[in-house]
Amino acid sequence: MERQFFLKDSFDFHVVLYQPDIPPNTGNIARLCVATNTHLHIIKPMGFSLDDKRLKRAGLDYWKYLKLTIHDSLDDFLEFTKDKTIYFSTTRAKKTIYDMNYKKGDFFMFGSETQGLPEELLKENFDYCINIPMSPNVRSINLSDSVSIVLYEAIRQVGF
Repeated sequence: MERQFFLKDSFDFHVVLYQPDIPPNTGNIARLCVATNTHLHIIKPMGFSLDDKRLKRAGLDYWKYLKLTIHDSLDDFLEFTKDKTIYFSTTRAKKTIYDMNYKKGDFFMFGSETQGLPEELLKENFDYCINIPMSPNVRSINLSDSVSIVLYEAIRQVGF
């Protein structure tokens, strides 16, 4: 008999995509959010429409289960999340994803595939900037892979 593992009903985590550019990455992340009971937030503008067939294809038939909030701007998002803990994923962070202690309700923000997160935002939130350790032979990891790595570390910390 095959052994299966199931996640708790909710970890109450939030993944935030700042101005995503590539539809399949966002579709993959949406599917991951459904699989992990995670709320997805997208900050406009996006480099595609929510009707994009590449986005829909990557998310398969899970869109109806996705907890999704669209924010018109970074300022709108920051107002929405005041008094919340937000971690900012960037290759320029001094702390790794393993240096932090995550808790339910935390937000994990990721920049666009081409531009990353705004430099001023990172400077203002330096103590909450995190990176994924990697070889110096690459500049970054694919966005959907990065979200998976960070999110599953947070899930590991709060317990399956």
